[in-house]
Amino acid sequence: MAQPKRFVSVKFLEERYGVNRTTIYKYMNEYNFPRQIKLTPGATRWDLAEVEAWEAERIAAQ
Repeated sequence: MAQPKRFVSVKFLEERYGVNRTTIYKYMNEYNFPRQIKLTPGATRWDLAEVEAWEAERIAAQ
């Protein structure tokens, strides 16, 4: 059985990378960071699997 998708908040990303919200959006514009998904009018999240794939690509490129 496939694992359910896990979505994370911008706060989660800020804590994960030790950066602020503005930097997360900069990563999206400059470093091909995954785009957020608007789940409801008040809930914007990122797919954790996409975030982890982005990290793996960055590590492999070094």
